[in-house]
Amino acid sequence: MFQAFVICLCLWRLIAVFGEMKSVSVMEGESVTVHTDITEIQGNYEILWMFGPQEIIVASINKRDTHFINIDYFDYDDVRFKDRLQVNNETGSLTVTNITTEHSGLYQLVSFRKKITHRFNVTVYACLPIPVITSYCPQNPSSSESSSKCVLVCSVVNVTQVTLSWYKGNSLFSSISVSDLNSSLSLPLEVEYQENNIYSCVINNPIRNQTKHLNITEVCQTCSDGVHCCDSIEAVIRLVVSV
Repeated sequence: MFQAFVICLCLWRLIAVFGEMKSVSVMEGESVTVHTDITEIQGNYEILWMFGPQEIIVASINKRDTHFINIDYFDYDDVRFKDRLQVNNETGSLTVTNITTEHSGLYQLVSFRKKITHRFNVTVYACLPIPVITSYCPQNPSSSESSSKCVLVCSVVNVTQVTLSWYKGNSLFSSISVSDLNSSLSLPLEVEYQENNIYSCVINNPIRNQTKHLNITEVCQTCSDGVHCCDSIEAVIRLVVSV
């Protein structure tokens, strides 16, 4: 049966009509379904689902008549899909469960009966961490500056395709973005000590966000002499910021 599919696939390449590329975004750990435009698979119907630029066949549907339908999963060829694939036996739609960033890429549906293909560009975004806000002690500050201002750093680690931003109320104050895999971001902010509960640090990707609201009295603590204190973690952050 598989050889027959390969032969059909070669013939299909000569006469297929390529449909519009559709974009699908999903968070890691969720399920995503790429749909066909088929309402019901009729008799003598063959479908292939392929993944990636190498067009690896991950699932096939073969319906010979109104009573018999055969669905095969080829997850042994690509272990990324092992026990994660589900095909709807009425419409042929493909579902990937418990999806990870490894499943990002091109999915193609080949329908031999209609001689068409549907293409889906699936982007899987990693789960977002909650930003961490810490205080940062400037080197050699004057006593007046230390008592009136607090220098903060909002940080996240091991992130990909995200933007880190400071907001003052609902207004964007500053931001920084990264697209590289497993990167770290730090964004400083200097505020007046009296400006409490109006700032927030937000990390977001195109479909989700995580927000950490600033509480200055918790992050910027004042010593007995009126100068803001730094703990050991701030020394590390100071080094990162200076680099």
